[in-house]
Amino acid sequence: MNKGLLEKLRRIDVPLLSLVGLISALGILNLYSFAGAAYGAPVHITQSIWFVLGLGVMALTALLDYRVYERWSYALFGSVVVLLVLVLLVGTELNGSYRWLDLGFFMMQPSELLKLGVILFTAKYLHDRDFDGPLSMRDLIVPFGVVGASVALVLKQPDLGTSLVILAIFGSILLFQGIRMPTLTVLFVVALISVPVVWNFGMHDYQKTRVVSFLNLDEDTQGSSWQVRQSIIAFGSGRILGKGGESTQIEQGFVPEYENDFVAANWGERYGFLGMVGLVGLYFALILWALRISATARDRFGALVSIGVAAMIFWHVVVNLGMVTGLLPVVGLTLPFLSAGGSSLLTTMVGVGLLLNISMRK
Repeated sequence: MNKGLLEKLRRIDVPLLSLVGLISALGILNLYSFAGAAYGAPVHITQSIWFVLGLGVMALTALLDYRVYERWSYALFGSVVVLLVLVLLVGTELNGSYRWLDLGFFMMQPSELLKLGVILFTAKYLHDRDFDGPLSMRDLIVPFGVVGASVALVLKQPDLGTSLVILAIFGSILLFQGIRMPTLTVLFVVALISVPVVWNFGMHDYQKTRVVSFLNLDEDTQGSSWQVRQSIIAFGSGRILGKGGESTQIEQGFVPEYENDFVAANWGERYGFLGMVGLVGLYFALILWALRISATARDRFGALVSIGVAAMIFWHVVVNLGMVTGLLPVVGLTLPFLSAGGSSLLTTMVGVGLLLNISMRK
Protein backbone atom coordinates (compact mmCIF):
# COMPACT_ATOMS: atom_id res chain seq x y z
CA MET A 1 0.00 0.00 0.00
CA ASN A 2 1.14 3.55 -0.77
CA LYS A 3 3.05 4.93 2.26
CA GLY A 4 1.29 8.30 2.09
CA LEU A 5 -2.15 6.68 2.09
CA LEU A 6 -1.11 4.34 4.92
CA GLU A 7 0.03 7.33 6.98
CA LYS A 8 -3.31 9.09 6.38
CA LEU A 9 -5.21 5.99 7.49
CA ARG A 10 -3.16 5.88 10.71
CA ARG A 11 -4.26 9.45 11.46
CA ILE A 12 -7.92 8.87 10.74
CA ASP A 13 -10.27 10.33 13.35
CA VAL A 14 -11.89 7.17 14.75
CA PRO A 15 -14.15 8.93 17.34
CA LEU A 16 -15.57 11.20 14.64
CA LEU A 17 -16.25 8.28 12.29
CA SER A 18 -17.77 6.25 15.13
CA LEU A 19 -20.20 9.03 16.06
CA VAL A 20 -21.28 9.58 12.45
CA GLY A 21 -21.63 5.82 11.86
CA LEU A 22 -23.68 5.33 15.03
CA ILE A 23 -26.10 8.23 14.36
CA SER A 24 -26.50 7.12 10.72
CA ALA A 25 -27.20 3.52 11.77
CA LEU A 26 -29.87 4.73 14.20
CA GLY A 27 -31.33 6.84 11.40
CA ILE A 28 -31.62 3.85 9.05
CA LEU A 29 -33.10 1.75 11.89
CA ASN A 30 -35.66 4.50 12.49
CA LEU A 31 -36.64 4.59 8.80
CA TYR A 32 -36.81 0.78 8.69
CA SER A 33 -39.27 0.75 11.60
CA PHE A 34 -42.10 2.30 9.57
CA ALA A 35 -41.10 1.67 5.94
CA GLY A 36 -43.18 -1.48 5.49
CA ALA A 37 -46.12 -0.44 7.65
CA ALA A 38 -46.97 3.01 6.45
CA TYR A 39 -44.68 4.42 3.80
CA GLY A 40 -45.07 1.46 1.42
CA ALA A 41 -41.60 1.87 -0.07
CA PRO A 42 -38.20 0.68 1.20
CA VAL A 43 -37.03 4.14 2.19
CA HIS A 44 -34.48 2.61 4.56
CA ILE A 45 -32.88 0.84 1.58
CA THR A 46 -32.71 4.09 -0.37
CA GLN A 47 -31.22 5.85 2.64
CA SER A 48 -28.66 3.04 3.06
CA ILE A 49 -27.58 3.48 -0.57
CA TRP A 50 -27.23 7.24 -0.04
CA PHE A 51 -25.21 6.56 3.10
CA VAL A 52 -22.79 4.28 1.22
CA LEU A 53 -22.45 6.94 -1.52
CA GLY A 54 -21.95 9.49 1.23
CA LEU A 55 -19.10 7.44 2.69
CA GLY A 56 -17.42 7.50 -0.73
CA VAL A 57 -17.85 11.27 -1.06
CA MET A 58 -16.62 11.75 2.51
CA ALA A 59 -13.49 9.65 1.83
CA LEU A 60 -12.70 11.60 -1.36
CA THR A 61 -13.19 14.90 0.49
CA ALA A 62 -10.88 13.76 3.29
CA LEU A 63 -8.04 12.43 1.12
CA LEU A 64 -7.35 15.64 -0.81
CA ASP A 65 -5.39 18.11 1.36
CA TYR A 66 -7.83 20.76 2.61
CA ARG A 67 -5.43 23.51 1.54
CA VAL A 68 -6.44 22.63 -2.03
CA TYR A 69 -10.02 23.53 -1.07
CA GLU A 70 -8.66 26.73 0.40
CA ARG A 71 -7.08 27.69 -2.94
CA TRP A 72 -10.29 26.88 -4.83
CA SER A 73 -12.76 28.22 -2.24
CA TYR A 74 -13.95 31.20 -4.27
CA ALA A 75 -14.30 29.11 -7.45
CA LEU A 76 -16.30 26.43 -5.58
CA PHE A 77 -18.57 29.10 -4.08
CA GLY A 78 -19.03 30.70 -7.51
CA SER A 79 -19.94 27.31 -9.01
CA VAL A 80 -22.70 26.83 -6.45
CA VAL A 81 -24.06 30.31 -7.21
CA VAL A 82 -24.19 29.39 -10.92
CA LEU A 83 -26.18 26.26 -10.00
CA LEU A 84 -28.60 28.40 -7.96
CA VAL A 85 -29.14 30.67 -10.97
CA LEU A 86 -29.81 27.58 -13.11
CA VAL A 87 -32.41 26.45 -10.57
CA LEU A 88 -34.32 29.69 -11.13
CA LEU A 89 -34.05 29.31 -14.92
CA VAL A 90 -34.61 25.57 -15.52
CA GLY A 91 -35.29 24.15 -12.05
CA THR A 92 -37.87 21.47 -11.29
CA GLU A 93 -41.01 22.56 -9.45
CA LEU A 94 -42.33 20.56 -6.50
CA ASN A 95 -45.05 21.73 -4.09
CA GLY A 96 -44.76 25.27 -5.43
CA SER A 97 -40.98 25.57 -4.95
CA TYR A 98 -38.14 25.53 -7.49
CA ARG A 99 -35.26 24.01 -5.51
CA TRP A 100 -34.00 21.15 -7.65
CA LEU A 101 -32.06 20.45 -10.84
CA ASP A 102 -33.18 17.25 -12.56
CA LEU A 103 -30.00 15.41 -13.58
CA GLY A 104 -31.95 12.38 -14.80
CA PHE A 105 -30.58 10.01 -12.18
CA PHE A 106 -30.62 12.48 -9.28
CA MET A 107 -32.59 15.54 -8.17
CA MET A 108 -29.83 17.89 -7.04
CA GLN A 109 -30.65 20.64 -4.50
CA PRO A 110 -27.92 23.30 -4.91
CA SER A 111 -29.08 25.26 -1.85
CA GLU A 112 -27.70 22.38 0.26
CA LEU A 113 -24.30 22.87 -1.39
CA LEU A 114 -24.46 26.60 -0.62
CA LYS A 115 -23.98 25.79 3.08
CA LEU A 116 -20.56 24.33 2.27
CA GLY A 117 -19.87 27.10 -0.25
CA VAL A 118 -20.51 29.81 2.36
CA ILE A 119 -18.30 28.00 4.90
CA LEU A 120 -15.36 27.79 2.45
CA PHE A 121 -15.85 31.35 1.15
CA THR A 122 -16.07 32.92 4.62
CA ALA A 123 -13.13 30.93 5.99
CA LYS A 124 -10.98 31.86 2.98
CA TYR A 125 -11.93 35.55 3.18
CA LEU A 126 -11.19 35.86 6.90
CA HIS A 127 -8.01 33.75 6.70
CA ASP A 128 -6.51 35.71 3.78
CA ARG A 129 -7.04 39.12 5.37
CA ASP A 130 -5.66 38.06 8.73
CA PHE A 131 -7.73 40.68 10.59
CA ASP A 132 -6.06 42.20 13.61
CA GLY A 133 -8.75 42.09 16.30
CA PRO A 134 -12.56 41.89 16.12
CA LEU A 135 -14.28 42.73 12.85
CA SER A 136 -15.60 46.22 12.17
CA MET A 137 -18.52 47.23 9.96
CA ARG A 138 -16.11 47.99 7.12
CA ASP A 139 -14.62 44.48 7.38
CA LEU A 140 -18.08 42.95 7.00
CA ILE A 141 -19.26 44.82 3.89
CA VAL A 142 -17.79 42.39 1.34
CA PRO A 143 -18.73 39.07 3.02
CA PHE A 144 -22.22 40.35 3.87
CA GLY A 145 -22.74 41.51 0.29
CA VAL A 146 -21.51 38.26 -1.30
CA VAL A 147 -23.27 35.87 1.09
CA GLY A 148 -26.42 38.03 1.16
CA ALA A 149 -26.69 37.93 -2.65
CA SER A 150 -26.36 34.13 -2.72
CA VAL A 151 -28.96 33.72 0.05
CA ALA A 152 -31.33 35.97 -1.93
CA LEU A 153 -31.24 33.33 -4.70
CA VAL A 154 -32.34 30.67 -2.18
CA LEU A 155 -35.13 32.93 -0.87
CA LYS A 156 -36.33 33.32 -4.44
CA GLN A 157 -36.96 29.54 -4.76
CA PRO A 158 -38.54 30.01 -2.07
CA ASP A 159 -36.72 28.23 0.79
CA LEU A 160 -36.84 30.28 4.00
CA GLY A 161 -35.53 27.50 6.29
CA THR A 162 -32.34 26.86 4.31
CA SER A 163 -31.80 30.63 3.93
CA LEU A 164 -31.98 31.18 7.69
CA VAL A 165 -29.65 28.26 8.43
CA ILE A 166 -27.06 29.53 5.92
CA LEU A 167 -27.18 32.96 7.58
CA ALA A 168 -26.86 31.29 11.01
CA ILE A 169 -23.78 29.34 9.84
CA PHE A 170 -22.30 32.54 8.39
CA GLY A 171 -23.00 34.43 11.61
CA SER A 172 -21.47 31.67 13.73
CA ILE A 173 -18.18 31.84 11.82
CA LEU A 174 -18.10 35.64 12.15
CA LEU A 175 -18.76 35.43 15.90
CA PHE A 176 -15.92 32.92 16.25
CA GLN A 177 -13.64 35.37 14.43
CA GLY A 178 -14.90 38.18 16.70
CA ILE A 179 -17.08 41.25 16.00
CA ARG A 180 -16.70 44.65 17.66
CA MET A 181 -19.50 45.40 20.12
CA PRO A 182 -20.69 48.62 18.36
CA THR A 183 -20.84 46.70 15.07
CA LEU A 184 -22.72 43.84 16.72
CA THR A 185 -25.20 46.33 18.21
CA VAL A 186 -25.82 47.94 14.81
CA LEU A 187 -26.38 44.52 13.19
CA PHE A 188 -28.83 43.58 15.94
CA VAL A 189 -30.82 46.81 15.47
CA VAL A 190 -30.86 46.37 11.68
CA ALA A 191 -32.13 42.78 12.12
CA LEU A 192 -34.96 44.03 14.38
CA ILE A 193 -35.95 46.74 11.92
CA SER A 194 -35.89 44.19 9.08
CA VAL A 195 -38.50 41.92 10.71
CA PRO A 196 -41.62 43.91 9.63
CA VAL A 197 -40.08 44.56 6.21
CA VAL A 198 -39.42 40.85 5.63
CA TRP A 199 -42.90 39.99 6.94
CA ASN A 200 -44.67 42.37 4.56
CA PHE A 201 -42.52 42.07 1.45
CA GLY A 202 -40.30 38.97 1.76
CA MET A 203 -42.54 36.17 3.00
CA HIS A 204 -45.15 34.11 1.15
CA ASP A 205 -48.62 33.57 2.61
CA TYR A 206 -47.91 29.92 3.55
CA GLN A 207 -44.81 31.00 5.46
CA LYS A 208 -46.83 33.60 7.39
CA THR A 209 -49.43 30.93 8.16
CA ARG A 210 -46.74 28.72 9.69
CA VAL A 211 -45.59 31.56 11.96
CA VAL A 212 -49.17 32.34 13.02
CA SER A 213 -49.76 28.63 13.74
CA PHE A 214 -46.59 28.52 15.82
CA LEU A 215 -47.82 31.44 17.93
CA ASN A 216 -51.25 29.86 18.43
CA LEU A 217 -51.29 26.07 18.02
CA ASP A 218 -54.91 25.84 19.21
CA GLU A 219 -56.36 28.14 16.56
CA ASP A 220 -56.52 25.77 13.55
CA THR A 221 -56.04 22.27 14.91
CA GLN A 222 -57.48 20.59 11.79
CA GLY A 223 -55.49 22.74 9.37
CA SER A 224 -52.22 24.64 9.68
CA SER A 225 -51.49 23.41 13.22
CA TRP A 226 -52.28 19.76 12.46
CA GLN A 227 -48.75 18.56 11.67
CA VAL A 228 -47.05 20.06 14.74
CA ARG A 229 -49.86 19.05 17.11
CA GLN A 230 -49.74 15.45 15.91
CA SER A 231 -45.97 15.45 16.24
CA ILE A 232 -46.23 16.68 19.85
CA ILE A 233 -48.83 13.96 20.55
CA ALA A 234 -46.38 11.39 19.15
CA PHE A 235 -43.62 12.60 21.48
CA GLY A 236 -46.00 12.63 24.44
CA SER A 237 -47.35 9.13 23.78
CA GLY A 238 -43.78 7.81 23.84
CA ARG A 239 -43.53 8.85 27.54
CA ILE A 240 -40.25 7.98 29.29
CA LEU A 241 -39.26 4.69 27.66
CA GLY A 242 -41.21 4.78 24.39
CA LYS A 243 -43.51 2.24 22.77
CA GLY A 244 -40.72 0.08 21.36
CA GLY A 245 -42.15 -1.68 18.32
CA GLU A 246 -45.20 0.56 18.02
CA SER A 247 -45.62 4.00 16.59
CA THR A 248 -49.36 4.69 16.50
CA GLN A 249 -49.21 8.28 15.31
CA ILE A 250 -46.85 7.42 12.46
CA GLU A 251 -48.28 4.07 11.36
CA GLN A 252 -51.80 5.52 11.18
CA GLY A 253 -50.59 8.43 9.08
CA PHE A 254 -51.28 11.29 11.51
CA VAL A 255 -47.85 12.95 11.02
CA PRO A 256 -47.09 14.16 7.48
CA GLU A 257 -43.42 14.14 6.32
CA TYR A 258 -42.60 11.55 8.98
CA GLU A 259 -39.73 10.13 6.91
CA ASN A 260 -38.20 13.54 6.31
CA ASP A 261 -38.52 16.77 8.33
CA PHE A 262 -40.63 15.13 11.08
CA VAL A 263 -38.62 11.92 11.35
CA ALA A 264 -37.83 12.71 15.01
CA ALA A 265 -41.53 12.22 15.90
CA ASN A 266 -41.22 8.52 15.04
CA TRP A 267 -38.04 8.24 17.10
CA GLY A 268 -39.63 10.01 20.07
CA GLU A 269 -42.75 7.85 20.03
CA ARG A 270 -40.85 4.57 19.75
CA TYR A 271 -37.99 5.31 22.17
CA GLY A 272 -39.49 7.94 24.46
CA PHE A 273 -37.83 10.72 26.42
CA LEU A 274 -34.75 8.66 27.23
CA GLY A 275 -34.33 7.77 23.55
CA MET A 276 -34.46 11.47 22.64
CA VAL A 277 -31.94 12.32 25.37
CA GLY A 278 -29.61 9.65 23.97
CA LEU A 279 -30.00 10.95 20.40
CA VAL A 280 -29.43 14.58 21.38
CA GLY A 281 -26.42 13.43 23.44
CA LEU A 282 -24.86 11.87 20.33
CA TYR A 283 -25.38 15.07 18.34
CA PHE A 284 -23.91 17.08 21.23
CA ALA A 285 -20.84 14.81 21.28
CA LEU A 286 -20.42 15.16 17.51
CA ILE A 287 -20.59 18.98 17.67
CA LEU A 288 -18.15 19.09 20.59
CA TRP A 289 -15.75 16.85 18.66
CA ALA A 290 -15.96 19.19 15.65
CA LEU A 291 -15.11 22.13 17.97
CA ARG A 292 -12.16 20.11 19.28
CA ILE A 293 -10.92 19.65 15.72
CA SER A 294 -11.22 23.42 15.24
CA ALA A 295 -9.16 24.07 18.37
CA THR A 296 -6.37 21.75 17.20
CA ALA A 297 -6.35 22.74 13.50
CA ARG A 298 -2.96 23.65 12.06
CA ASP A 299 -4.11 27.01 10.63
CA ARG A 300 -6.88 29.62 10.75
CA PHE A 301 -8.59 28.36 7.60
CA GLY A 302 -8.94 24.83 9.04
CA ALA A 303 -10.23 26.20 12.34
CA LEU A 304 -12.87 28.37 10.63
CA VAL A 305 -14.04 25.57 8.32
CA SER A 306 -14.41 23.23 11.33
CA ILE A 307 -16.46 25.89 13.13
CA GLY A 308 -18.64 26.23 10.03
CA VAL A 309 -19.33 22.48 9.80
CA ALA A 310 -20.05 22.31 13.55
CA ALA A 311 -22.45 25.24 13.16
CA MET A 312 -24.17 23.55 10.19
CA ILE A 313 -24.90 20.41 12.23
CA PHE A 314 -25.81 22.43 15.35
CA TRP A 315 -28.35 24.71 13.64
CA HIS A 316 -29.96 21.83 11.73
CA VAL A 317 -30.47 19.85 14.96
CA VAL A 318 -31.72 22.85 16.98
CA VAL A 319 -34.15 24.14 14.33
CA ASN A 320 -35.45 20.68 13.35
CA LEU A 321 -36.09 19.52 16.92
CA GLY A 322 -37.49 22.97 17.75
CA MET A 323 -40.08 22.85 14.97
CA VAL A 324 -41.20 19.22 15.53
CA THR A 325 -41.81 19.97 19.22
CA GLY A 326 -43.61 23.28 18.59
CA LEU A 327 -40.83 25.45 20.02
CA LEU A 328 -40.02 27.04 16.63
CA PRO A 329 -42.06 27.68 13.46
CA VAL A 330 -42.02 24.96 10.79
CA VAL A 331 -39.43 25.92 8.15
CA GLY A 332 -38.84 22.57 6.41
CA LEU A 333 -35.40 21.57 7.65
CA THR A 334 -33.92 18.07 7.86
CA LEU A 335 -32.42 16.31 10.89
CA PRO A 336 -28.81 15.35 10.00
CA PHE A 337 -28.26 11.61 9.28
CA LEU A 338 -31.88 10.74 10.25
CA SER A 339 -34.06 12.45 7.64
CA ALA A 340 -34.41 10.65 4.31
CA GLY A 341 -32.92 12.51 1.35
CA GLY A 342 -29.83 12.37 -0.85
CA SER A 343 -28.79 16.03 -1.12
CA SER A 344 -29.01 16.66 2.60
CA LEU A 345 -27.10 13.50 3.56
CA LEU A 346 -24.38 13.97 0.93
CA THR A 347 -23.86 17.61 1.98
CA THR A 348 -23.48 16.60 5.62
CA MET A 349 -21.09 13.80 4.69
CA VAL A 350 -18.92 16.24 2.70
CA GLY A 351 -18.87 18.39 5.85
CA VAL A 352 -17.72 15.36 7.86
CA GLY A 353 -15.07 14.73 5.17
CA LEU A 354 -13.74 18.25 5.71
CA LEU A 355 -13.56 17.62 9.47
CA LEU A 356 -11.69 14.35 8.88
CA ASN A 357 -9.36 16.13 6.47
CA ILE A 358 -8.48 18.87 8.97
CA SER A 359 -8.17 16.38 11.84
CA MET A 360 -5.76 14.15 9.88
CA ARG A 361 -3.46 17.10 9.07
CA LYS A 362 -3.32 18.94 12.40
